[in-house]
Amino acid sequence: MADIAALTSLIEPEAKALGLDLVRVKMFGGQSDPTLQVMAERPDTRQLTIDDCADLSRRISDRLDALEAEGRDPIDHAYRLEVSSPGIDRPLTRLQDFEDWKGHEARINLAEPSEDGRKQLTGVLLGAGAGQVSIDVHKYRQVTVPFALVADAKLLMTDKLIAATAPLSAEGAEEFEAEEQD
Repeated sequence: MADIAALTSLIEPEAKALGLDLVRVKMFGGQSDPTLQVMAERPDTRQLTIDDCADLSRRISDRLDALEAEGRDPIDHAYRLEVSSPGIDRPLTRLQDFEDWKGHEARINLAEPSEDGRKQLTGVLLGAGAGQVSIDVHKYRQVTVPFALVADAKLLMTDKLIAATAPLSAEGAEEFEAEEQD
């Protein structure tokens, strides 16, 4: 299996060179369909254009191809590269994400059960700081856990989130809609 920390250290400078923040690097798909997923965003808009995806994909491919040519391929098997924005129901991978998206609904899965035995917390994010994440768990109470215990987390689709993440441009959308109707 590929070393995600090593891949992240290779990919992050490529994202930064384009003015992008790296959100997540992940391998999934197992042996049958291994995929290297890279999520990034523009720090000012929290979005990514198709051109941004293409540019980052080319930079990552060039970097990984150069390493392979040197005999230092970080992924020793065939795989598919997927570069995308984090999307509307984005993963929360950095401590700052929990602060940036406070007030929105999220689901947090813990690596170990919390003090009261819960491994999943669903509710409204209250923010983050000092290595801690706080969430107002629906029909329960406010819970604060160390960020280090968060196995994965993501925003949940709500009307509030949709309004907060309206696309910067709908250019080309009418062409896409016309193709779907044909």
